Amino acid sequence: MCNHRLKFGRLFDYADAVGATHVATGHYARLEADPTDSAVPQLLRGVDTTKDQSYALFGIPRERLGRMLLPVGDRTKREIREIAASIGLNVAAKRDSQEICFVVSGEHDRFVRERTPGTDRSGEIVSVDGRVLGRHEGIEGFTIGQRRGLGGALGEPTYVVRIDAATRRVVVGPRASLGRTSLVARDANWLATDLPREFDCRVMVRYNSHLHAARVRRGDSGSFEVTFVEPCEGVAPGQGVVCYDGDRVLGGGWIAETNGGAEPDAAVSVSDRSSLDERADRSHA
Repeated sequence: MCNHRLKFGRLFDYADAVGATHVATGHYARLEADPTDSAVPQLLRGVDTTKDQSYALFGIPRERLGRMLLPVGDRTKREIREIAASIGLNVAAKRDSQEICFVVSGEHDRFVRERTPGTDRSGEIVSVDGRVLGRHEGIEGFTIGQRRGLGGALGEPTYVVRIDAATRRVVVGPRASLGRTSLVARDANWLATDLPREFDCRVMVRYNSHLHAARVRRGDSGSFEVTFVEPCEGVAPGQGVVCYDGDRVLGGGWIAETNGGAEPDAAVSVSDRSSLDERADRSHA
């Protein structure tokens, strides 16, 4: 949400306040002229696909694309480091950032607990068939697809399949249980204006992950459904799902529920978007 609400939200407001015409950032993504609309460019994946950050930019209002500058997207990360070194910048050899900037320790569960004191999110760890396998200290310590820290509770490699916020249950199972055949997304933001009601594309369900062939059906009120050609792992409510036509970002939304695998998963939803936005505003203020 940082990119959408701050870097390309509040920062644009500041640009307007000081009379700046453009906002530039170091995201590894590209802008290219749209042959169907001379006023608004297309958003494309970065040349360096291992560092591509177009996934994180899907929520930018389309009308702001024409005022964006993405100067590093046409180069690889290695080339950028070489340029930085050649002009004496001391960040040329800086390690890549892997975590959320405001979670300094990298311990996301601790970050959540420190800001919600007195809230009990502990509960049961259960198998996909409902057997209670143990207890956990809080659902904030888990993510869909996680394997580390679960041991061999099922006598084989075990993964987090589902997180139920209402019951505080963490559902685990074998890798075969991770596959999802479809999802429903909300709060869509479309950067392409020529999209039909239904179309085929490739989608990404988490940053820097693989692209998956899928069929998208757009609904009303900013929702859309994605049906995967083959079951997709690591699909979790709350994550973004972004649609691509080749390198072009068509748009995306926030995953609200998933289907397939062990059972439907709609427990960790993003339906209360207004309250999430209010909390984000307060934390950054």
